[in-house]
Amino acid sequence: MPEGKAVIISAPSGAGKSTIIKHLLDSGLNLEFSVSATTRQPRGEEKNGVDYYFLTVEEFKKKISNGEFVEWEEVYENHFYGTLRSELERIWAKNKHVLFDVDVKGGISLKKIFGDRALSLFIMPPSIEELEARLKKRGTDSPEKIKIRIQKAGIEMQSAGFFDRIVVNDDLEKAKQEAFSIISNFLNG
Repeated sequence: MPEGKAVIISAPSGAGKSTIIKHLLDSGLNLEFSVSATTRQPRGEEKNGVDYYFLTVEEFKKKISNGEFVEWEEVYENHFYGTLRSELERIWAKNKHVLFDVDVKGGISLKKIFGDRALSLFIMPPSIEELEARLKKRGTDSPEKIKIRIQKAGIEMQSAGFFDRIVVNDDLEKAKQEAFSIISNFLNG
């Protein structure tokens, strides 16, 4: 398999990760988004094969048993997320670097797998209260789901020290510039 570098970005839900990733992909860095597989349902305008590979639980489990994942995680009961080996092969064959958008456990796992070939970046919300306000404003989750996400976020934020770098997103433009600078230095180093 051809080898390139990997950039791993993780954050609690609502921390601004997707916005920062979109900025990075549009900024001229030699990165390509690794489309993760999931068993959750599409949200809003999400498209299969673009935002995620949307699989049934049975399809996902078959791919696990076939060894098709670099890493995978059961994030919530019967809600799986994972990185397909075929995605890395596809991106590296184009002489690009892989950009991962993964949950915190997945980010830690991928860093262990790739070691120095990877940079792991944790996007930190300014506070749990601000994170909760962002999730409510987003309007995609029920109050019960938001409560679960906030509880999970508290645990995830305690894992930030396992990442190479932390970017606090208290000012989105500043966070985007900081992430770009960190990643640019890593890819060109």
